[in-house]
Amino acid sequence: MGLAFLQAVGQNNSLWQTGLQRPKLVVGIVIDQMRWDYLYRYYDRYLPNGGFKRLLSGGFSCENTLIPYVPTVTACGHTSIYTGTVPAINGITGNEWWDYGLNRVVYCTGDTTTKTIGGTTKEGQMSPRNLLVTTIGDELRLATNFRSKVIGIALKDRAAILPAGHTANGSYWYEEATGNWITSSYYLSALPKWVQDFNAKKLPDQYFAKDWNTLFPLDTYVQSTPDVEPFEHKAFGRDVKGFPYSLKPYIGKNYNMISVTPYGASLTLDMARAAIEGENLGANTVTDMLTISISSTDYIGHNFGPNSVEQEDDFLRLDKDLGSFLDYLDAKIGKGNYLVFLTADHGVAHIPYFADQHNIPAGYAITEMYNLGLSELLKAKFGSEKLLIDNSGYQVHLDHDLIQKMHLKKDSVEKAVIDYLLAQPAVYTAFPLDKTSTITLNETIKRDVINGYFPQRSGDIGIIYKPQWIENFQAGGTTHGAWNPYDAHIPLIWYGWKVQPGHSNQEVYMTDIAPTIAAMLHIQAPNGSIGHVIKEVAP
Repeated sequence: MGLAFLQAVGQNNSLWQTGLQRPKLVVGIVIDQMRWDYLYRYYDRYLPNGGFKRLLSGGFSCENTLIPYVPTVTACGHTSIYTGTVPAINGITGNEWWDYGLNRVVYCTGDTTTKTIGGTTKEGQMSPRNLLVTTIGDELRLATNFRSKVIGIALKDRAAILPAGHTANGSYWYEEATGNWITSSYYLSALPKWVQDFNAKKLPDQYFAKDWNTLFPLDTYVQSTPDVEPFEHKAFGRDVKGFPYSLKPYIGKNYNMISVTPYGASLTLDMARAAIEGENLGANTVTDMLTISISSTDYIGHNFGPNSVEQEDDFLRLDKDLGSFLDYLDAKIGKGNYLVFLTADHGVAHIPYFADQHNIPAGYAITEMYNLGLSELLKAKFGSEKLLIDNSGYQVHLDHDLIQKMHLKKDSVEKAVIDYLLAQPAVYTAFPLDKTSTITLNETIKRDVINGYFPQRSGDIGIIYKPQWIENFQAGGTTHGAWNPYDAHIPLIWYGWKVQPGHSNQEVYMTDIAPTIAAMLHIQAPNGSIGHVIKEVAP
């Protein structure tokens, strides 16, 4: 009877019949600053054989994917996607933070114990050492006894390093001074030949030679404001008035400017192809992983805003680039042999000037002015303006050592700061971060604040601004970082290996991505993961 039972189970268990099945390659694509609504804002203009329509029609779209923490910024987003957890656990509380253990500002991937490999600046002195947990790439490497390869690619160092994890075979980012792709001695002692060969092509100069004009006639960009608006930042110079943008003057210099054009995405995907070829990704006996982040969408969005012709043209060009990249994967890895997920690290707010034009309440919180006011207040009330370390990233940091030396009560200092902040027109509420669980606050916002709080790397006082009020950027452009849907509602599409086409409006979270991949690959979830498997994707 026992043998018969085992035979019956075996007949119904595909793993027993065929062995463990995994894709040849997992490709994570993060579009920096892509609001969820960009999938549909430009839908009618996306190409049938482009990237977005192909992913939506052939993949599974989680239409209601949210970020469950604040601040919603680049380092936190890329980390949470690949770790399945929140800053309160993974330790990446911002792009940078004041570290109370070290008593200094720490950049999320900064590591002075390393050296730049392949470049001429200190931009390669980076590593994932500040990350406190494993990534899904780390778990894949562990599951295959390190036979799987994991490679990270992005213009931004943090967007290349944090997704790839601690055990990555390589991580590469863009050196603005030279226009080359570089890495860190954390990974390698010399730049691989395939990266050297890629740099030798001087592709940034080739892209600069094309200039940047709209892909279609300017008058067809009906989803955007007029080309030139006074509230847009003049990224290409004060006297440059909209399209076309001449990029030829940047050839051989100003390589950082590629980031503010759609060619930054093209260059990144060129580098991704080179990584697949150079590392033989997808040709292994086990699954490999490639993490890609498109950073230029973020630079363009900050400068011109989500309602600009620049951002519309950027996404129409990105659609073409993604379509070509999927064609490449089909030819190189084979249809059905690779798994792709596309998501974003955060969204973005409308430019307050634009919102105000349309009678939508909006404004700016100028933290420099707040700092002046707080410094004067603290000096008058407690005897020292140096009690304030910093006010940025929706948090106020106080000097704990000085408070103790002056024999002050921390609660009293915090109350004075909070009273000042509550009197500012931009502020909805402010509160001691270590008491968040006890205060009266909307449950969604409270959850997000708690999930973003890591005591050593977070401030003393949390600030929640009113909807559509943003920090700084008053001179033009916009930003992100808040709990609101414009910053926290992101796309998530699964495509390729074992993915059944469809969509769902069920609420899921950024932190569900890594455990879903783990379930599909039959490997352990990252060691700090709190997410859940999305059952429509991994039944």
